[in-house]
Amino acid sequence: MSSDVNDITIQYEEDGQVLVQELDKEILTKGAWATIIFRYQNWSRAKNEFTKEMYTIRRYQKRNGEYLPKSKFNISSSDQAKKIIATLQKWVD
Repeated sequence: MSSDVNDITIQYEEDGQVLVQELDKEILTKGAWATIIFRYQNWSRAKNEFTKEMYTIRRYQKRNGEYLPKSKFNISSSDQAKKIIATLQKWVD
C-alpha cells in the first residue's frame, strides 16, 4: 500500500493490461483514517472494452506508516449515485 494518502489508487494492471481504470478520485478525509471516493471502469474481456463508469467509496486505516484498506462500498450505476446524492442533499438541507 501507500504511506501517502494522495498516492492511493484503485488502478490495477495484470500482464500489462489495465483491468481497473481509475478515472478520478476525491479524498474526503485524511489522517489516521482516510476516506476516498473513486470513479472508475472495469475492463470487460468478453467485450474487449471498458464498462460503464462506476463509483466506490473506500476507507483506509494508517497503521505502521502505511494505509491499509478496511472497507468499501461500490456504487454500481449512475442511477444509484443520483439516488444517494438526492437523499444526502435532502438530509443535509
